[in-house]
Amino acid sequence: MYYVYILLNEAKTRTYTGVADDVNERLLRHNAGRVKSSQPYRPYKIIHTEPFETLSEARQRERFYKSTTGRRRLKKMFFQ
Repeated sequence: MYYVYILLNEAKTRTYTGVADDVNERLLRHNAGRVKSSQPYRPYKIIHTEPFETLSEARQRERFYKSTTGRRRLKKMFFQ
């Protein structure tokens, strides 16, 4: 099982979207500073996860959330 996860930093200024098979372990890596792109904005907390059977399905949803339309949807879901 694979999960698309969305993280929000403590200052509530940055989100991070990714795919993992173990979201809690991945969150630990983000907060430990072992993910270069999210390192300056830590600490993070999980605000959303979605399960998928295959990695390709999860990657497709991740691409959607990283698109303009997907970012708008996330903003509606969590910030309004």
